[in-house]
Amino acid sequence: MPPSSSTRDLRLGVNIDHVATVRNARGSAYPDPVRAALLAEEAGADGITAHLREDRRHISDRDIERLVAELTLPLNFEMAATEEMQRIALRHRPHAVCIVPERREERTTEGGLEVAREENRLAHFIAPLREAGCRVSIFIAADPRQIEAAHRIGAAVVELHTGAYCDHHAAGEFAARDAELARLGEMAAFAHGLGLEVHAGHGLTYDTVAPVAAFPQVRELNIGHFLIGEAIFRGLGPAIAEMRRIMDAARAA
Repeated sequence: MPPSSSTRDLRLGVNIDHVATVRNARGSAYPDPVRAALLAEEAGADGITAHLREDRRHISDRDIERLVAELTLPLNFEMAATEEMQRIALRHRPHAVCIVPERREERTTEGGLEVAREENRLAHFIAPLREAGCRVSIFIAADPRQIEAAHRIGAAVVELHTGAYCDHHAAGEFAARDAELARLGEMAAFAHGLGLEVHAGHGLTYDTVAPVAAFPQVRELNIGHFLIGEAIFRGLGPAIAEMRRIMDAARAA
């Protein structure tokens, strides 16, 4: 049996949004993202991430209801900082809420949340979520200003955006990639020093995950799009198991 999520030094959260993307392309009932979440648990995931966007382009309200009812793993509910999403989170009270930036025209979440400029609003926004028992995470760039602001508003967790690092790797821009990786490591240590739990995610693949997994301050990686794509060729269980293997090997080394 794999170690439980409470004893693992590095957790894997599997984002199931793009199972719903495939389902919604035909307006059918399948593939079922809740079934994917249950398979992810069997394959070694420690948590499930789902982003309920304002335009409902992938995950639906009914998906969230079913995930809350059927999951035994912790649910990480990604959401924009809007009154509608706050009401939904307070109704379901998931284990964690991750506040992310959201623009309707974007393909996926681009960049981290601007916390420093909206500190007062976000502090008031997350207060009811904290009081309801949700663990509040803020998805941000590896920037000391944003980390300090997330700490000041009372977030328990920061999730560092790894997209730029992964993009540089994909483009063969290795000097820029290495500089971004170094910055991620420095900011993981900085956030940890403030008492924040550090997560990371966005764009991670088998080729890019190991250096991030090796940062000792990082406690959780959230990975979705790559795993759902890889599942077409390997199957979802084997795709997740291979990611788990690479992460564990990097952490052990």
